[in-house]
Amino acid sequence: MLVRRNSNWLPDVFNEFFNNDFLPRTSGATAPAINVIEHDNDYSVEIAAPGMTRDDFHVTLDEDENLVVDIEKKVENKEENKDENKGNETNGRYLRREFSYTKYHQTLLLPDDVDREAIAASVEHGVLTVKLPKKSAAQLKKESKVIEIS
Repeated sequence: MLVRRNSNWLPDVFNEFFNNDFLPRTSGATAPAINVIEHDNDYSVEIAAPGMTRDDFHVTLDEDENLVVDIEKKVENKEENKDENKGNETNGRYLRREFSYTKYHQTLLLPDDVDREAIAASVEHGVLTVKLPKKSAAQLKKESKVIEIS
């Protein structure tokens, strides 16, 4: 009997995001692999997208302060007939033409202890690494607010 357990090191918010049924799986489609690692002072999110460069990634925080990662790459390779008459479209014919388009969008719900002002991202060898620094205990305590009961 297989028992599924939540990892102790992975905050519930990440488990809730990654272990759900509302993310449909498309047959034949591939999505970048994602690693989420917790360290003492931060979380690291690694997204593997081989062949992608820094310019292909776009990382933002949305209006709800969720981390949004977009990857988009469009490549057009052409090997055309060199004798093609450029002025008359009807005279040309493709001998070979390849299009490649990749688009990926991921929204990550961030834990409350992430310092959203200090998030940093870098790309190396097709792997996007997003560092999510944790707030200190003093910062977390300062943010809590006692509501007076009347």
